[in-house]
Amino acid sequence: MNLSEHFTFEELTHTDHREFDNIPNVEETENLTRLAGFLEQVKEVLGGKPIMVNSAFRSEAVNNAVGSRNTSQHRIGCAADIRVPGMTPDEVVKAVIASGIGYDQIIREFDRWTHISVPNTKDMTPRRQALIIDKQGTRVYA
Repeated sequence: MNLSEHFTFEELTHTDHREFDNIPNVEETENLTRLAGFLEQVKEVLGGKPIMVNSAFRSEAVNNAVGSRNTSQHRIGCAADIRVPGMTPDEVVKAVIASGIGYDQIIREFDRWTHISVPNTKDMTPRRQALIIDKQGTRVYA
């Protein structure tokens, strides 16, 4: 089922931890639909390049299995970890920041992927928080 032109429910709920249920509830599905719409904006900013989603929605069991905090925006369907063929995570971060689109968080993670999110509710203002997470810890993207 398509949530937007280029992003499906299946790819935004996919997990390699198939032993766990990873089906979002109605509110989480609405968040995934907002996230898919936002990823369309990111795709446009990146010149139409394909966006590969590593992880988006995570049920509590899946989230625990990957060692993430329960406060992660992935838990409520508001975040995706993405890769863009032909672009480094740093290039993705820079392009999104420069575009001015309303991201909530963008994080260059371990120079391997980019975490990007929308606000937790549709009425919240995007924080536009840019971070780096790597072996040195978490810090503001500069």
